[in-house]
Amino acid sequence: MEPRLIVVRGNSGSGKSSIVERIRAAHGRGIAYIEQDYVRRIIFQELDDPNGANIEAIGQLARHALDRGFHTVVEGILPTVRYGAMLAELARDHADHFFYYLDIPFEETVRRHATRDKANAFTAADMADWYRPRDLLEQPRETIIDESSALGATVQQILQETGLGLPAAELEVGDDDRPAGRE
Repeated sequence: MEPRLIVVRGNSGSGKSSIVERIRAAHGRGIAYIEQDYVRRIIFQELDDPNGANIEAIGQLARHALDRGFHTVVEGILPTVRYGAMLAELARDHADHFFYYLDIPFEETVRRHATRDKANAFTAADMADWYRPRDLLEQPRETIIDESSALGATVQQILQETGLGLPAAELEVGDDDRPAGRE
């Protein structure tokens, strides 16, 4: 199977990281995870600047991982105004791409954020400053996932659409929506 490029975008608190962690847990080794916040805030210690070093670095990391045969997930808020051109270029350069946008209302993102380990890292007011409703890319088109899709269902959708999941007959969903036998 050719390496897949998967992009998961959405506002802070929309569930992006949880989705990627579950995709990796279900699939196992072979998935590179490129997290926008890590590259921007930890590696470069920069604000989300239109000419930030992280933008090109994320594109280069994704290309490198794909060239090395890794399925690659790029995850982050990735605002269209700053990251759109880089993401469109990645899609043009890699035919096996799947883009997802988590379209979650602000109130729900705040509720979800309150349940996270990093709930004290920033406030609802901070989230309101960052929130951009339906910040969709023009190209490539994104599959829109709204708040009615449970975490387990969203993960299964992405695994099936990308070909990274187990055949549906082999899945048993437990109380926490994880495929049975997967940690």
